Amino acid sequence: MILFKHYQQRTVLINSMISGVTYFLLFLLLTTASSCREKEKPVVYGKNSTAGKYEMVNGIKIYYEIYGEGKPLLLLHGNGGSIYSMRDQIPYFSKQYKVIAVDSRGQGNSKDESDSLSYDMMATDVNALMNQLKIDSAYVIGQSDGAIVGLMLAAQYPAKVKMLAAMAPNTRPDSVVLYPQVEAASIKDFTAYQDSVKAGFKALAGKFKLMKLMHDHPHISTTQLQNIKAPVLIMSGDRDVIQLNHIIEIFRAIPKSNLCVLPGSTHFALRQNTEVFNETIDRFFSRPFGMPDSFVH
Repeated sequence: MILFKHYQQRTVLINSMISGVTYFLLFLLLTTASSCREKEKPVVYGKNSTAGKYEMVNGIKIYYEIYGEGKPLLLLHGNGGSIYSMRDQIPYFSKQYKVIAVDSRGQGNSKDESDSLSYDMMATDVNALMNQLKIDSAYVIGQSDGAIVGLMLAAQYPAKVKMLAAMAPNTRPDSVVLYPQVEAASIKDFTAYQDSVKAGFKALAGKFKLMKLMHDHPHISTTQLQNIKAPVLIMSGDRDVIQLNHIIEIFRAIPKSNLCVLPGSTHFALRQNTEVFNETIDRFFSRPFGMPDSFVH
């Protein structure tokens, strides 16, 4: 009887120990799984406190995020956009470049309380930011307004741009640039916002300032384009808002340039036709620049 009780006590003790170990292992497993899930949370580009910083530039705070290592590559978004607009480019290019994605003045997290805005100011901001980050030169990808800023950066600060991929820029705000139906819609929207701001709707002032930027600017001359030293890839969608004739005009004015018209693509090919967009630019940046002649075999 005594032996039986002793046996029972040992059995209970052993079972208790096994249960304790089991619970501990289960706790460890759940904790590890939870930790893994936290690590797997997707990055929200443009709102990533780990990668994001501010720099005081030309009297305002410019927000930017850095990803990856290697040669510097600047990403410049379009009108009314932000770093998040380049969300399909950051993970691709950060595998081999040090990607610096920037919120342009008055957009994203880069605040600007001034009444006016110009592409010249924005190009000056990018140049100053590069100086503060001690970046002598960089590859640059710009879309729409970002492409305009890229062209101005290359023209005004030629040493700062190694190579530029400019998706759907324009060099002047006239009727030859936009397709007629796009221009008509733009004028309608501009007038509506202008009337609202005049009527006292101050909440729309920031949006109207960005619309006024496109309405009044840019003014990039052929001479400025001809003075660009860096190799430039001028890009467009075959169903873009910028007329193809204007894109070709820009392409022909830049001494060292290639032209790419993406099939089945609009002004937003960077997100709509991401794979072709990224790979085309990657190939342009990674190979020696060339301007082959069809008459030379």
